[in-house]
Amino acid sequence: MTPTARLSAAIALLDQILTGDPAERALTRWARASRFAGSKDRAAVRDIVFDVLRRKRSLAHLAGAMTGRGLVMAQQFSNGAALEELFGDFRFAPEALSEAEKAQLAAPGIAADPVKLDYPDFLDGELKRSLGGDLGEVMQAMQSRAPVDLRVNTLKTTVEEAQNYLARDLIFTEVIEGIKGALRITENPRKLNGSLAYRYGFVELQDMSSQIVSKFAGAKPGMKVLDYCAGGGGKTLALAAEMQGKGQLFAHDANPLRMKDLPERARRAGADIQVISPDHIANSPKCDLVLVDAPCSGSGAWRRNPDSKWRLTARKLEELVALQREILQYAQARVGANGHLAYATCSLFNQENGDQVNWFLAENSGWKMRHKQSLSPLTGGDGFFISVLARLNS
Repeated sequence: MTPTARLSAAIALLDQILTGDPAERALTRWARASRFAGSKDRAAVRDIVFDVLRRKRSLAHLAGAMTGRGLVMAQQFSNGAALEELFGDFRFAPEALSEAEKAQLAAPGIAADPVKLDYPDFLDGELKRSLGGDLGEVMQAMQSRAPVDLRVNTLKTTVEEAQNYLARDLIFTEVIEGIKGALRITENPRKLNGSLAYRYGFVELQDMSSQIVSKFAGAKPGMKVLDYCAGGGGKTLALAAEMQGKGQLFAHDANPLRMKDLPERARRAGADIQVISPDHIANSPKCDLVLVDAPCSGSGAWRRNPDSKWRLTARKLEELVALQREILQYAQARVGANGHLAYATCSLFNQENGDQVNWFLAENSGWKMRHKQSLSPLTGGDGFFISVLARLNS
């Protein structure tokens, strides 16, 4: 595909997404129907679509139109592209810019914060309460693509060996200072899944903030640990590494299908993980540590999943807050007499973070907060929150 054809494809896809089609579904359907598009073409079109979705409101303001054409036109203009070489009367290209479109790009006018910083209006108050003076800088960071980070699996290898194996497949990395075993890919991230280092279980894809949360939870060798909302098991595997393969590690999720790949991932990583179904969680052993990585808005990971930002509603957020409280009440019952409960979200909102911890402590008098930490793109990774709670007799 030519660069102009890629733009035309992105425009058509965005028009579908703007009608309510989820981005991943639209992209998958397009890729299956477009056999002429090679892997590089599919990746390029995907990058355009996701870059536009990260900045949908500000780009629409710049273009003066919330359309696929307007968004891609504004995206290319803001990136410094020569529009006359991409939009015009040549094969597969979008139509040339009109004089009105050129005038709009030259003088778009002043935008309010939710437009300029790309978030829904209903979140304005909560984001300003949660981020304070960091609002502008955090949300500007959310307008760009996220870095690709790796966690070195210390159950199998060292950082140096992992880097050497990655380099054999032309995947180059740098050490993330201050986080033991964390690497950031600097070249060829898309080669990772086919690399020897990945197939051997030497590395796992995991954002640096997620790695910090896994360490902050406090799992240690010899403990009995439960990952209560395990999902795909990324943090479960990180907990296994923190435990150095010593102790008992359990994984549970309300939807067992989310954990379907965990046994294979654990085998590849050399980790011993016992999966517990929802039917058996009530009779599972009490643990020294229970991690609740709760379902949330995902606002801390908007760079990676920008479509979710625009699909979030006030009602959905209220439902998530209620679900988080329900999960916390169930999970605390799995904590032993001297144990700890770690509550985490990949959210930027106080409503899902500190407010939830305060609610839990008010509802459950037998607990105290040991420590908490908030992370944002300003620290280099996704937005995350974690608070570690302890029973009063511990």
